[in-house]
Amino acid sequence: MSDHAFITVDRDGPVITITLANAAKRNVLALPTMVEITHALENAGSSDALAVVIAADGPVFSAGHNFGDMLGSSEDEARELFDVCTNMMTLVQRLPQVVVAKVHALATAAGCQLVASCDLAVAAESAAFQAPGGKGGLFCHTPMVAIARAVGRKKGLEMALTGDPIDARTACDWGLVNRVVPDAELDAATADLVARATRGSAASKAAGKEAYYAQVDMDQGDAYDFASGVMAAGAVSADGQEGIASFVEKRRPEFLPPTGTPEPG
Repeated sequence: MSDHAFITVDRDGPVITITLANAAKRNVLALPTMVEITHALENAGSSDALAVVIAADGPVFSAGHNFGDMLGSSEDEARELFDVCTNMMTLVQRLPQVVVAKVHALATAAGCQLVASCDLAVAAESAAFQAPGGKGGLFCHTPMVAIARAVGRKKGLEMALTGDPIDARTACDWGLVNRVVPDAELDAATADLVARATRGSAASKAAGKEAYYAQVDMDQGDAYDFASGVMAAGAVSADGQEGIASFVEKRRPEFLPPTGTPEPG
């Protein structure tokens, strides 16, 4: 797949990797970068890939927003910037594929938000995570939407109010990442998690991801009602019936190939 100005996009079998590639600028999520990431995610979502990995080059995973985009801006211009960011972050969770963050270094502000927005995340021991707005004049309002949903209210407010970084082990304990591995094992650990998270029916996995995000913040009764309807539909789907039949008949299932689901911009 072709490269862009601030990211690279590569495909290896069923996995598409989007790599932040502006190391000289600490992989800031400037407006053009977010537009490129959004387009890459849209293309991935409409492909037959099974997974998307979000990675980065250089000494920092991402330093978050580019303050140069906001210096001297009007409120409408600043709102447009954050709307583009919000669309990018929510698109990660709208994709039918599993999206995994591979974090090798510091992820701060919107960079930390990007990690929190991914379905799964693997961090190297050298990684760290920060919502630094509490130390300065611009609070991390939008990053905290994703971060708080990953780590919970008290831990989220601690990150937001202190602005202090947390190390990878703490991030794992708090629920911001799924696992932490030695730096030399980051690639292998990410590939292993991707392989295990994508086995089985691609259609069932896509429906499951969509339903998970829809129900996770619902009242428990509403969540069960919603999930029961989705599961009933899944049970009578082609892959659902194949999965059930293969289990009963004690054979390997033959699921339909992934087709991709175009995502709205």
